[in-house]
Amino acid sequence: MKSIKPGRGPSMMGGFMSIVIGLIGVFWTLSAISMGAPFFFCMFGVVFVVIAVVQAVYNFKNATSKNRYSVYDITDVGEETDPLNEKYGNTEKPQENIDMIFCPYCGKKTIKEARYCSHCGKEIPQL
Repeated sequence: MKSIKPGRGPSMMGGFMSIVIGLIGVFWTLSAISMGAPFFFCMFGVVFVVIAVVQAVYNFKNATSKNRYSVYDITDVGEETDPLNEKYGNTEKPQENIDMIFCPYCGKKTIKEARYCSHCGKEIPQL
């Protein structure tokens, strides 16, 4: 049975955006120094760079690790466990609902016998 669990996509995007924010911080710092700005304004850019590096490391590690935290992925129960359950002690396997399944395209619940998803309209592959 398919289930929705944390996914990789938002973490990878977050990692790339952290790099962009870090570049903005470097540009800010160099611009402030070249204009003779007070020390506080120069440090503002340095703080941006430090935060961006920490965020980039976290997001890229999260996007490439097996058990990851993020928005959504649709997987089988046996493929991967939910890392939040492992971290906070709930290691029980989810109960299988024999009447409902998840659409592999949009993740919405649909009846097991349905040929097409009632939400997105795509054909559901029969297992």
